[in-house]
Amino acid sequence: MMTFVILTGLVILLLTGMPIFAGLALASLAITLISGGSISSVADTVFAKLDNGLLTAIPMFAFMAHVMIRSKVVDDLFDAANALVGHFKGGLGVATVLACTVFAAISGSSVATALTIGSSAIPQMQRFGYRPSDTYGVIAAGGTLGILIPPSGPLILYAIVSETSIGALFIAGLIPGILMAMLFAAWCVAQGYMREGLHEVNWIGWRKCARALRRSVWSVIMPPLVLGGIYLGIFTASEAAAIGSIYALLVGAVIYRNFGLKDLAITAYETVRTTSMLFMILAAAAMFGHAVTIIRLPIELMESVTAMGLGPMQFILVVMFVIFILGMFLETISIILITTPIVLPALMAFDVNLIWYGILLMVNLELALITPPVGMNLFVIKGIARAPLAEVIRGALPYVLLMLIGLAAVLMFEPLATWLPRVAGFGF
Repeated sequence: MMTFVILTGLVILLLTGMPIFAGLALASLAITLISGGSISSVADTVFAKLDNGLLTAIPMFAFMAHVMIRSKVVDDLFDAANALVGHFKGGLGVATVLACTVFAAISGSSVATALTIGSSAIPQMQRFGYRPSDTYGVIAAGGTLGILIPPSGPLILYAIVSETSIGALFIAGLIPGILMAMLFAAWCVAQGYMREGLHEVNWIGWRKCARALRRSVWSVIMPPLVLGGIYLGIFTASEAAAIGSIYALLVGAVIYRNFGLKDLAITAYETVRTTSMLFMILAAAAMFGHAVTIIRLPIELMESVTAMGLGPMQFILVVMFVIFILGMFLETISIILITTPIVLPALMAFDVNLIWYGILLMVNLELALITPPVGMNLFVIKGIARAPLAEVIRGALPYVLLMLIGLAAVLMFEPLATWLPRVAGFGF
């Protein structure tokens, strides 16, 4: 009952439009005061949470993403994907998924992926006869891959809150991320055969295809550079973020030659604004975790689960269902920071693999980005296409089903998330 009251109150606060960090902080202070806890302990809790070297990865990955976006690497990226598969049935949709997959591995942001790829892909797809709803759906869904395919901001936040390895989570997200991209691409091909009036893009020939691929090579190198160094143990996640940022600067300033001092200042400002917001939310989440511990909420939750006779799998199914419902109303960061401190003790008591659970959580949060009424990617596509929201939602609905299939696959086959990190030498 207490869990329901706290979550309901917090959701109501956030639905009023209050900033996430303010809602979490107010709820935390109210719980602390009502329970007779010490307010002076809040500062120590916040400092302990933020005094973490891993947090340096967040601003550096954000900076890397902003540099690559501002350097307009996405144009060459989409052209290369289109050159490779655009001439097949449903090929432009597959090209869009491919571009989203690579760009997600560059930006680490689902919204940035949908916004950037969508600006290039929507006019192109509609020019070749794709229905508007189909166009909006594939971009909205393809953009969600930014959560799962590393480097991912939500994965870093989950790693910090749950105190798990960022490197292991990054590598764990690869196979499920590729699986989701393959499901999306297969649906695009199926649509290509079902829809009438689609005009196939003419094959441009091997020479032009090679030229397009050569232009995109600088963006394609980025993910292997960042993840390869972590996989081989050459550098940590924070060091990988720093190296990725340096690489992005070199590509923009030296290769593309369209990134100057003015762009650097704008990028730095955007990075500071983004990371300041994230750090404020993280501090408020630390307060929330401290508050629910004072009132013994995780212990009571575990006792309730035990009394219900739920096993580990049943518990995870219930948690996944609750997160799916929360995803219809809250954005991804809020869900991670609200639910993780509550369910973490129960997961540890059940001896659930936290890397596996983290990937399940990310796939579920992908759903949150395209499920109404508050799906961020739906509003992004509505904004750039100036389309009715109902049409965007209609296009995204098949991908909701595909994501549920992907979630079920990872749920039933834990090695999809855990095999690669184990092979890479991450012991857990």
